[in-house]
Amino acid sequence: MLRHRSVALVTRDPALYGELAGFLRERRLSCVSLLPGQRIPERVAVVLTSSAEAREISHPRVLIVAEDGDRRALGAAVEMALETGRLERDLVVGIDPGPRPGYAVFAGDRCIGEGILESPEAAGSFSGHLRHRFASTHVVFRVGAGDPPRRNRIVNALLSHHRTVEIVDERGSTPRGHRRPRDAIAARVIAQGVGRTVRERLPTNPTPGEIADTQRLSREGSGGLVTISRSSAHRVIRGEISMADAVADTLRSPGARSEPASRASRERPRREPL
Repeated sequence: MLRHRSVALVTRDPALYGELAGFLRERRLSCVSLLPGQRIPERVAVVLTSSAEAREISHPRVLIVAEDGDRRALGAAVEMALETGRLERDLVVGIDPGPRPGYAVFAGDRCIGEGILESPEAAGSFSGHLRHRFASTHVVFRVGAGDPPRRNRIVNALLSHHRTVEIVDERGSTPRGHRRPRDAIAARVIAQGVGRTVRERLPTNPTPGEIADTQRLSREGSGGLVTISRSSAHRVIRGEISMADAVADTLRSPGARSEPASRASRERPRREPL
């Protein structure tokens, strides 16, 4: 175990230093701050620096960091280096489907990163960032079988980036009442499951039941004010528009109303202009 080793933050760039110092502090990682050219202590497992300063640093593990780079993949690479002293171990990434999918990255039996993605399609770009940080590493993505519309969007996004993808039965994977994001915890279980390999894109045409459920969610989300149309529900499921935008568009349309609207909403008196 090499967890007593630390990270070296080596840069003259004050903006990059401030951002990375906060990044390491949030993760409670031991850090030593140096300038390029200074001697790097033996306990340092990995060095973070800018592309312009990397050539000035002599160390076997140097991670070049752009100010606008992806910090999730960077965090996993740092954890891997601290844990094993190298970056070449195979990775398994579990993804729990949803509007904002949870993910967990495993190297062997250790989770080296977890969090939430912005959308199902974000799985594709996240996989690209991992490929950048772990260029010589084989990565398997295991996606939970639940929520078929979003699951299929995640799978298709990963396949479009030529990733190895498996679908895992996720029943019972989402725990109740935990301080960490539940989706990320479910992703841990999915990552450690046994899946079936997917090699072809999956259909994204929603079923009538999925459309009806999306309409129900729009009605609940708007407090019973409106129900989005079937065509809008179709676009939401395919990821072409967010639920919030679909509800907003419906509210702006002439004669917007909930189908069916509750009796209370039908009898709500109109407000007079102030």
